Amino acid sequence: QVQLVESGGGLVQPGGSLTVSCLASGRAFDTAHVGWFRRGPGEEREFVGVITWSDRTTYYSDSVKGRFAISRDDAKKTVFLHMNYLKPEDTAVYFCAASTYLLPPRDFREYAYWGQGTQVTVSS
Repeated sequence: QVQLVESGGGLVQPGGSLTVSCLASGRAFDTAHVGWFRRGPGEEREFVGVITWSDRTTYYSDSVKGRFAISRDDAKKTVFLHMNYLKPEDTAVYFCAASTYLLPPRDFREYAYWGQGTQVTVSS
């Protein structure tokens, strides 16, 4: 079992930066890949990126590659999503999720554990 709680969302101007956090509990976190997803107004859930548990390799969607970065601090059971050069189209509820699949998935259906989400709004 893994419990996840996101925090750090808020309002930021276009071109700005924001870091959201995902605090985990549960032993399964230690061997879980942690992904970030988002759901914008009227949109489907979208894969943002994932970090592996074994060697902290990261993978990103094309829409955020080069602007967003994921890191994890296993001692604090926390995963971070660092967002830079934010655009209005990045406005969404951001979710972290944990998967115990062998390979780090991009499909939300392969994540068994989810946080409640945190709102990020990019607007001037």
